Amino acid sequence: MVFGLGWVEGAKRGAAVEAIRLVRDGFIVGLGSGSTVAYAIAELGRRVRSEGLHVLGVPTSFQALELAVRHGIPLTTLHEHPELDLAIDGADQVDSRLNLIKGLGAALTREKVVAASAKLFVVVVDERKLVETLGGGVPVPVEVLPFAVPLVMRRLGELGLKAAVRTAGKGKVGPVITDNGNVILDIKVDAVEEPAKLDKQLKQIPGVIETGLFVDMADIVYVGGREGVRKIERGRKVEKGWTDAD
Repeated sequence: MVFGLGWVEGAKRGAAVEAIRLVRDGFIVGLGSGSTVAYAIAELGRRVRSEGLHVLGVPTSFQALELAVRHGIPLTTLHEHPELDLAIDGADQVDSRLNLIKGLGAALTREKVVAASAKLFVVVVDERKLVETLGGGVPVPVEVLPFAVPLVMRRLGELGLKAAVRTAGKGKVGPVITDNGNVILDIKVDAVEEPAKLDKQLKQIPGVIETGLFVDMADIVYVGGREGVRKIERGRKVEKGWTDAD
């Protein structure tokens, strides 16, 4: 546990710090969104200042951009650097095969584009995010063109899926609007037994921009817990209990 933080925040920071150890001088780094990645961005900024590390960051959201600027990380774009050395992001759920649900922060499309642009995609989570099977208490987010919402809702119903437009909640009337100007539908699924199949079905619906199912994308997952940080690598099926890959 990191001194002064509860175990959850300490676990998040611990996982983030371990991930940032992978960054080398000259790297182009994709910067994800969310509370765990915020620790990674802060640590990367610390290394830039204290070690003179030369890196460029590609943010996945306005939040990530603001944090990177605040911590002194120079930024670039995929237009300038279409292939990244490394992308670091969080996840809302991680299953035993390192498939992910992402998108509760509504940045899933840019996050997936950046992750797919990287040679190595690294995920940082605390141990509460680990599940045997995706779904359950976490919806599958889908980014949808606003014009297409009625069609998408009807097609989801035909697939036997229930969904709702994500609303902004207290302080704003109306739906959550992504950085791309689209809306998010949250699909309730008890268990995603075949993530690749569901991802394909959803993407076949006209108007669906991207899904929050990240299938066979994560190369390394750093899991922060009460006892420290564990590293899980792609290609290793981890049974319930999550033993260390090292």
